[in-house]
Amino acid sequence: MRKSIEADKTDIPQLTREQLGRGVRGKYYKAVLQGSNLVLLRPEVWKAFPTSEAVNDALSALLALTQQIERITTRPKRAPRKRVLAARRSLPAKGTAT
Repeated sequence: MRKSIEADKTDIPQLTREQLGRGVRGKYYKAVLQGSNLVLLRPEVWKAFPTSEAVNDALSALLALTQQIERITTRPKRAPRKRVLAARRSLPAKGTAT
């Protein structure tokens, strides 16, 4: 078995630097950045979520939960009606001098 591997290696011709052409620095840099989203997990996290599907499902559920909680706990942008009326009463009427 070993002899056949060595024989295969000798069949490949050696290329010189000129035959390889000129390399381009950063040719695949943008593609790697866009297509690579590798995340390193701690061992205890990896044991709980061994597949990428399990991780994605858990993160999606967590995201949905935080969005629901945010909707429940955030106050409305508009002031309650009582405060608006009380503020109007404290202002002087139009046309009267203070």
